[in-house]
Amino acid sequence: MAETKIPRATAKRLPIYYRYLNILLDADKKRVSSTELSEAVKVDSATIRRDFSYFGALGKRGYGYDVEKLLSFFKKILNQDTLTNVALIGVGNLGHALLNFNFHKNSNVRISAAFDVNEAIANTVQSGVPVYPMTELKKQLIEQQIEIAILTVPTTAVQNITDELVDANVKGIMNFTPLRISVPDTVRVQNVDLTNELQTLIYFIEHYGEQLGDHGNSDDE
Repeated sequence: MAETKIPRATAKRLPIYYRYLNILLDADKKRVSSTELSEAVKVDSATIRRDFSYFGALGKRGYGYDVEKLLSFFKKILNQDTLTNVALIGVGNLGHALLNFNFHKNSNVRISAAFDVNEAIANTVQSGVPVYPMTELKKQLIEQQIEIAILTVPTTAVQNITDELVDANVKGIMNFTPLRISVPDTVRVQNVDLTNELQTLIYFIEHYGEQLGDHGNSDDE
């Protein structure tokens, strides 16, 4: 399948559509309209139709979308048939929470290795995931062919660890630290600043009040 270039905001919405389509399939629903999807996922129908238009004709006017066919299409787009192993760097409070969650609702993603400097948990198994000492970071990532990493480490160490991840051929990093890391163009970084997200939410509530509606999301178009 040829690669389709889509906006970042659209890419972030695809898993939301996929999850709801699974719910529809489980409920034995055969087809769904963009209006029904809009009410369920809280994205306006015009945006849904535009998102889907990037992939060609997925539905028919007056009929809507075939749930099973649409689900099958997005399953391929999102690589749901392929298991992706992810490394967790830093097993503190947030790290432990991520290990306990371990993407239960997304069967194609799992944390398969964790790393920490704490000797008390290094060389143990936490929530079913082996925790290795940081000295084994590069070796284990290469041997296990892990190309995605989650960073939940102190800011003082994050850039040095990032450099190690790059040396270990990591292609994607989810950065939970407030520090913006430097990587080559071959590496994709997704920054998740929980404090910033919460402050943004508070700003919208205080300044827009009842006008928020579905427009209070922060996705970039």
